[in-house]
Amino acid sequence: MLTRRTGMLRLVLLTFSSVAVLGSTPGWAQTVLDLSPANRRAPITGLPDWSKAGYRGGQELPGESDINPDAACRVTPAELATNHGVIPNDGVDDTAGLQAAIDYLRTTCSPGASFTKLSLLSLPAGQLDVSRQLAVDANYVIIRGAGSSPVTGTKLVFRPDVNTRYDTLTSDGGDWDEDAMTYGEGKGGWLWPGRGLFRVQSRQVHTAYDDDHETAPANRADIFEGTANVHWKVGVKLRAKPGETGFAARTGDTVVYLAANSSALAVGRLVNIRAANSRAFYAEQQALPTEHALSNLHMRQQLFRIVAVDSGNKTLTLDKPLEYDVPVTSTSDGSSAIDGTVYDSKAAPLVDPIVGVGIENLYFTQEVPGVSASAALHNYGNLAPAYEMHGIVFKWAADSWVRGIRAEMTGSHPIVTEEAKNLQIVDNVFDGAWNKGKGGNGYFRGSRVWDSLYAGNTSRNLRHFTFQWSASNNVVIGNDFDSDLNLHGGWERRNLFERNVSAVPYAHRSGNCNAHCGEEGGGGPDDSNWYPIWWGAGKKAVKWSGATGPQNVFFNNVLRKQVGTDTAPYADFYSEPSRVYQFGWSGSAYKHLDISGTPISDWAHAETLDYSGGHGVDTTRTDTAPSLFLISVGAPPPPDTTPPSAPSNLRVTAVTSTSVTLAWDAATDNRGVTGYSVWLGGNVTATTTGLGVTLLGLSPATAYSFTVTARDAAGNVSVPSAAVIATTAPAAASGLVAHFAMSSVWANGYTGRYTVENLGTTNVSGWQLEFDLPAGTTAQNPFSSTMTRNGNHYTFLPVSHNTVIKAGASKEFGFTTTGLGQPFNCTLNGNPCE
Repeated sequence: MLTRRTGMLRLVLLTFSSVAVLGSTPGWAQTVLDLSPANRRAPITGLPDWSKAGYRGGQELPGESDINPDAACRVTPAELATNHGVIPNDGVDDTAGLQAAIDYLRTTCSPGASFTKLSLLSLPAGQLDVSRQLAVDANYVIIRGAGSSPVTGTKLVFRPDVNTRYDTLTSDGGDWDEDAMTYGEGKGGWLWPGRGLFRVQSRQVHTAYDDDHETAPANRADIFEGTANVHWKVGVKLRAKPGETGFAARTGDTVVYLAANSSALAVGRLVNIRAANSRAFYAEQQALPTEHALSNLHMRQQLFRIVAVDSGNKTLTLDKPLEYDVPVTSTSDGSSAIDGTVYDSKAAPLVDPIVGVGIENLYFTQEVPGVSASAALHNYGNLAPAYEMHGIVFKWAADSWVRGIRAEMTGSHPIVTEEAKNLQIVDNVFDGAWNKGKGGNGYFRGSRVWDSLYAGNTSRNLRHFTFQWSASNNVVIGNDFDSDLNLHGGWERRNLFERNVSAVPYAHRSGNCNAHCGEEGGGGPDDSNWYPIWWGAGKKAVKWSGATGPQNVFFNNVLRKQVGTDTAPYADFYSEPSRVYQFGWSGSAYKHLDISGTPISDWAHAETLDYSGGHGVDTTRTDTAPSLFLISVGAPPPPDTTPPSAPSNLRVTAVTSTSVTLAWDAATDNRGVTGYSVWLGGNVTATTTGLGVTLLGLSPATAYSFTVTARDAAGNVSVPSAAVIATTAPAAASGLVAHFAMSSVWANGYTGRYTVENLGTTNVSGWQLEFDLPAGTTAQNPFSSTMTRNGNHYTFLPVSHNTVIKAGASKEFGFTTTGLGQPFNCTLNGNPCE
């Protein structure tokens, strides 16, 4: 057992193994926290003021009384069906109808709406199919589902079409290449952080790009949308304040000096004060000298509200003090130019911010053809780079919220921000992503986000929970993570992490990857472990966004890390409950983390060192209250350390040449079993919440040994079941086999998918698959195939793009059903499908 003295890092091996396994339901997240203004602590001397974090500066989220009573501004499920053709479970693409409903509320209701007169779009229970990004540019609107259960609630299935998927990838095919995605004057980087299922952002186009937007093809037009807000068009240059030679404002100032007036800078407007990077600023981060290129960007920035404009003196007055110095240019602080170019600081107004948007009580997932979700389990690479779509994107947005949603297997980030303020992300569950590797994918990510609140969320199977790019004054409280609390770099500062559980398993590490591996900003995976805290050191983080900034605070968290093996015990990490750990802080100013006075170059392999006593982590403060943010937090649940019983009666129920179907009897637990993991040898090959699974992609005529473990919401794992041996059937003589899977299921139907695989050594051109469905079930809406029906017998033929199946390759097609009966009597080219 290793311990350090009080006030420093405390690392204690626990006496039990509490393995955090992915896919669990919420267990530790505090979803009943009272976040109201009355329950917030007054600012504490010497610490940042977090009391205004969240929706509308700390106001309660809207209730029913805040919704417009006018029926014209309440779109019901029946109206969605009648007026917009949005009908659940019909297998028809609902994108156009959903977008039309949002556009209707934007044009009809948003102009007269307010925070207490919100429009409501109510989604029906059942499955809705979406193929393109939904643009949410209506102010003061709630998009509300019928619940977050994929079975009984509203289920959105996102299948990005050819004009939504990224058609430009890096030379190795491993990531979206936004710089190569060009049209006219525009490039894909303007879309950053990328497309999503919901994009809460303006679609207004700056007049300079009208022609490009008008003529752009479908996969490029959105590059130009929102450019009404971009700083290089609407940002105003600055001038030195009186008495200064090179600074428009200093830390603590509320007045900023402009080089010119602008009608876009008006009282009540949001403005981003963007301070140009300079060599002096990089030196402050202990990033110089560096092998990486320095960026002429604005690492220091923040959204403020304008409370006064003095056009005569050409000044703005902001609603709160600046947290950084603002040089007039990248050289006005005495620095030499970066790359020989002088870069301006700017006051950049949000011309068309989107405000008052709430997304509530629904489920969404993204499907990727030909890739199994089990392949993404603890795989920190990109499995489908063209499908790097997010769940919900907030860009140039404020005073909005997400609550009560569940997201499983998004293309990249389930939720992400870029220039957003006063958001509230509460009581949600995020589980899994298809891409979690190079380019910065698969995060629960707050980038350029300010004064926002993340509470009561559960995150599983994601790369990081991340703040980066100048994110500040945010509060993260009462969440349940199996990944790290990641300060990714870019001068993020003054954020509070408290009362969170972060139990990081050994499998959660950069080197655990088998496809398109690496990290944001370039470079392959390293050999380190991801501990519950990650901190951006200057010499490492400078290659993508710079060092982590001052006074990020950790208080009263339960942080645990498993090191060495998947069965090792967990160790506590920065977990002394009453200690206030202030990272990047000397007690009064910014302090880079160091070892005996030498700044660390990388947090990796330096996570467990002692940085107290003036070395970058100020541990001198304690607080006896349970929270620095809230007055009352309620009683936390007692820890659950009891694992479930082992599943019993593991058995083989079906085999084919390339698949095995297993079933077992339920395990028991003192608080409830939340899922099962199927093990092949020493590796998890599948996870499920049910009592059976079909494992695909096996080799013909091969014996496999399987066991199953159960898990509970606290991450406790049972001992394995008794092993069962299953032997796959010999390969089909023709070389072609077909596997069936139900990819989505709803109350009275499902999406069925067949994978036709060529196990032979020569290419096959043309195939015909036939099957029967039981009475009461019918197939419709074929995709990637043509379908004919004779009674309950169905015949499918390939379309042009999947007619030829190369040796060792496969093609996929499918359909939807009315009814839950599954195919039988399946034949492929006249032979049994398996």
